[in-house]
Amino acid sequence: MLLAVDLVILTLRDSVLNVLLVERGIEPHRGALALPGGFLRDREEGLAAAARRELAEEAGLGEVHLEQLGVYGEPGRDPRDRVVSVAYLAIAPRLPEPVAGTDAAGACWKPVEQALSPRTELAFDHRRILTDGVERARLKLEHSALATAFCGDTFTISELQQVYEAVWGVRLDPRNFYRKVQSARGFIVAAGGTRQTETGRPARLFRAGPSQVLNPPMSRSS
Repeated sequence: MLLAVDLVILTLRDSVLNVLLVERGIEPHRGALALPGGFLRDREEGLAAAARRELAEEAGLGEVHLEQLGVYGEPGRDPRDRVVSVAYLAIAPRLPEPVAGTDAAGACWKPVEQALSPRTELAFDHRRILTDGVERARLKLEHSALATAFCGDTFTISELQQVYEAVWGVRLDPRNFYRKVQSARGFIVAAGGTRQTETGRPARLFRAGPSQVLNPPMSRSS
């Protein structure tokens, strides 16, 4: 049995949720898109260290905060051998363009909606891993203040709403969203001043508040 790591790296680009994918340069699935990842190098390499190494080698990205997403080990997921993969997730703002290396023929950001489309061939069981990673990211926005990291130092409620809509993949009612944001204690605080909007009416500016855990959470269901 072999042990591997796979990486679900998400960011927002032009208000669209994107995932980092690489083009496989070797068999199996040569030419198909895949999540960055690979086998542990030796018995001394830890899982997190292997994940960071693969991120640097296959996509040329530096330090990104990674959290363990899940373990995937169904028989037949890799035709080469019995392979168990530990998947890691990162969702971060302002990530740079990736640079392919090692056994990756290319690396790119791809909108999640396109990556999960039936028209896109993803290697191995990476469609399942990506689906799980996107759902975890959506849950993180429900329960944490992560969304404010994708805004500027100051932002309007509308700009914050665009982050939630991009990650959740839904349209939100502005009045309901405003009410829920204001009810989450310490989520955002008034920054003073206003910003001109497309509607012609100035909007109040806010900044990230002290709370990292949202109470009550920003539920998608209501």
